Amino acid sequence: MHFPVALSLLLSALPLVANAGPIQTAEIKSNVAKGLRLLSLAEGAEPVWKTEDEVFGLLRAGVKFFDVTEVYEEEQKLSSSRVAAKAAALATFPTSVSYKSVLTPILATVSTSNMQSKLSTLSSFNNRYYKASTGASASTWIKDTIADYISTYKRSDVTVSLYAHSYVQSSIIAKIPGTNKAGPVTILGAHMDSINLSNPTSGRAPGADDDGTGTVNLIEAFRVLLAAGFKPTNPVEFHWYAAEEVGLLGSQAIATNYKSSGVNVRAFMQLDMSGYFKPGTTEVMALQADYIDANLNTFLKALITAYSRIPWAMDKPCGYACSDHASWYKAGFPSAFPYEAVTGNDNPNIHKAADTTSVSGFSWAHSLEFAKIAVAFAYELAI
Repeated sequence: MHFPVALSLLLSALPLVANAGPIQTAEIKSNVAKGLRLLSLAEGAEPVWKTEDEVFGLLRAGVKFFDVTEVYEEEQKLSSSRVAAKAAALATFPTSVSYKSVLTPILATVSTSNMQSKLSTLSSFNNRYYKASTGASASTWIKDTIADYISTYKRSDVTVSLYAHSYVQSSIIAKIPGTNKAGPVTILGAHMDSINLSNPTSGRAPGADDDGTGTVNLIEAFRVLLAAGFKPTNPVEFHWYAAEEVGLLGSQAIATNYKSSGVNVRAFMQLDMSGYFKPGTTEVMALQADYIDANLNTFLKALITAYSRIPWAMDKPCGYACSDHASWYKAGFPSAFPYEAVTGNDNPNIHKAADTTSVSGFSWAHSLEFAKIAVAFAYELAI
């Protein structure tokens, strides 16, 4: 999910349910029981209550938002430390790579055919909507796929588990421990859900690019690292998020939990769409310019220069709550987001049945570069 839109669309066209002051637990419980959702529509603005139909209206208008219904109270508790958290996000990162001689042969093992096979299965679910049984089944399939790799490569130290939410779809978290168990965690994320905005609950939504590509990039990066016997100094985690398409629900829940639990996050990188660039345009990795850590972006430029056959380019501002990296940024952690193309040259087929690998402009050779960068990101930051 990625495209900026003028906020005036929603402010002028859609009714808001106003709040005054901090929202109390009783009000949250009462409104949730009525089917309302609490949405944050802009940075610094008070969240507002919306009906499900209004939520779908915002999505169809291309308006991005955080659905904070389930994290609002915890975020209020953390708000006193938010300034310190944002300051901590200005971390230092390398400005050049350190392990090219080791990584080059490892990156040569990243397999397009593996990703094709995995995406074929993933996109065969009718949809991966967060309230649908097929959405829940897709989560279980990803977890089982990762568990198979753990077994194949005999890594009893590595774990994978479902992260349950209040809806039927789970997020998935795989953990590769570091020899320094208390060290800072490097996290790579993608969202595994999909949506058809014409018929969200049951419409066909293969989600091949949004975000099937990012999902299989991370599955393959995980496989490659285990196959290489990767045993980092500091921990590495791979996350596949539920319910990104309806307000970043899964990533917010996990990022807020990590902040509340005091988890030391070294860096977070999101892969959300990596398989398309507009025919006739220059092939690049587009780096998001907002809601990211500038120093981490500088490091990502070095990674791409060293390990990818395609160059990086700065994108237009991604906008508020445009993908899961924003959940980690909001929680005060350093985040980055390399994207398939400069906005405007990205995939126009998302959020409908047409989001398949058969569209003109879809390229496995392009997506392969993102999987390679995922491997390099984990290795360079955690070894």
